Amino acid sequence: MLIGCPKEIKPQEFRVGVTPAAAMEAIGHGHQVIIERGAGVGSGFSDEEYEAYGAQLVDTAEEVFAKADMIVKVKEPQAVERAMLREGQLLFTYLHLAPDPEQTKDLIASGATCIAYETVTDRMGGLPLLAPMSEVAGRLAPQVGAYTLQKANGGRGVLLGGVPGVAPAEVVVIGGGVVGTHAARIAAGMGASVTVLDRSLPRLRYLDDAFGSVFQTRYASASNTAEMVVKADMVIGAVLIPGAAAPKLVSRAQLSHMKPGAAIVDVAIDQGGCFETSKATTHQDPIYDVDGIMHYCVANMPGAVARTSTIALGNATLPFMLALADKGWRAACLADPHLRAGLNVHAGQLTYAAVGEALGMDSVDPMKVLDAA
Repeated sequence: MLIGCPKEIKPQEFRVGVTPAAAMEAIGHGHQVIIERGAGVGSGFSDEEYEAYGAQLVDTAEEVFAKADMIVKVKEPQAVERAMLREGQLLFTYLHLAPDPEQTKDLIASGATCIAYETVTDRMGGLPLLAPMSEVAGRLAPQVGAYTLQKANGGRGVLLGGVPGVAPAEVVVIGGGVVGTHAARIAAGMGASVTVLDRSLPRLRYLDDAFGSVFQTRYASASNTAEMVVKADMVIGAVLIPGAAAPKLVSRAQLSHMKPGAAIVDVAIDQGGCFETSKATTHQDPIYDVDGIMHYCVANMPGAVARTSTIALGNATLPFMLALADKGWRAACLADPHLRAGLNVHAGQLTYAAVGEALGMDSVDPMKVLDAA
């Protein structure tokens, strides 16, 4: 298979879909790899490194899309990239279709087969291709939230860890999954007083057993959530429903009861965000004010630490990329139900039910398109 990796063009996105090490592995399996020149520079990988591992460099994204059987990226294809996809081509990347009807329609119209990192599963019910970026985003959230809290950025002017004689910041993390756990650990490590809210009692028990008094846990009822948000200096939204739009857990009306200058960090913004007032921002202009509450809603947070993120993501995606290349997408998806869960679009049909429900669009069972392919 000819595997192609274009340079990411989303604003302030520095990651790359294929590392030199991944290119070497694919070539070792008998495949060809083409890389757009400069694609890895933002993550610290030079063109020379790719060439040394046997990849071929091309000058433009157009060449990558025109030649490759499988396109491997990081972020969802932008409109100009979607226009270059063709029938029968395989796209393997993050898609986050539930809050994005335009992308969904374009991918369906392209006739391409699109497998989304964020809906591939594992035997334990986890999301192995989302997990490494969730870990990065979770660990970043208190860091960027602390920056947002600084007075020069419109925040309350509160130091996360306080100082002797001055109380630390109150941090509330909504969601106790991968993002929330990592966010809570880092915020607590920075000295903040941290509470994690979740609706899963088994998850709350796990957090309590694993972390003890490092941070507190509470059940995420509507009343508890409202009570904790009002007390918080920083609220981190870390709720995920795989493949579906994030639920809106904090309303605009509730902002008026929060502390002036409090910070909201919405890590769920890729799936539409879990605050009513969330809208996607970029690393270039990450913060905005709604009713005196400072919002940080960057849609590609891990891109800020591109090298760490790229290597972590590459470690996770490599086995699946090789399976798709070695067997072809159909045989690979038939052999592995967890990879099959990543199939979102095929040959003009939406194949992921949660996206269809979120967008009010018809979807088909992926097994039907596999049987027909």
